[in-house]
Amino acid sequence: MIRALLLCCALFSTSVFANTKVLFETNLGNFVIELNEQAAPVTTKNFLRYVEDGSYEGTIFHRVIGGFMAQGGGFDQEMQQLSSYAPIKNEANNGLKNKVGSVAMARTNDPNSATRQFFINYSDNSFLDYSASNPGYAVFGQVTSGFDVVQQMATIPTKSAGFMKDVPSTPIVVTKVTIQK
Repeated sequence: MIRALLLCCALFSTSVFANTKVLFETNLGNFVIELNEQAAPVTTKNFLRYVEDGSYEGTIFHRVIGGFMAQGGGFDQEMQQLSSYAPIKNEANNGLKNKVGSVAMARTNDPNSATRQFFINYSDNSFLDYSASNPGYAVFGQVTSGFDVVQQMATIPTKSAGFMKDVPSTPIVVTKVTIQK
């Protein structure tokens, strides 16, 4: 009886604390982001809001810089900026670091301005981490599979488009985004 109770508790606690995974399907291939809801609850809730309402589908990775990062989530294929929900509080002081494969929120110079855009780090970008003198960029997830697809994005030549630089010449389109069960 006690063994069965312990097994039930273990199964229950695993499902309660299991991190949400999000599958991104793109025209280059697929990758999975595992979210860290414990360290970045506000940021993951915000990100999942865009996933659940379908807002990321049809967006592009509009800024890709090899050795640095790939940014997406905010523009369509015509380079039109998409509408966003209200900005969120910066959670960069959560202990997570901008390391290879980590996913963080993009923002303006205002630390509390992140909305829908995110980026995936190609390298350890410690200068983006929170410190006493730097509000940082909030890491909230990690690419757990398909990082080769993310790396492939950096092989596509880039161009300038309007006021933007480092725009892939061939659009990298997010075709579907789903929460994995």
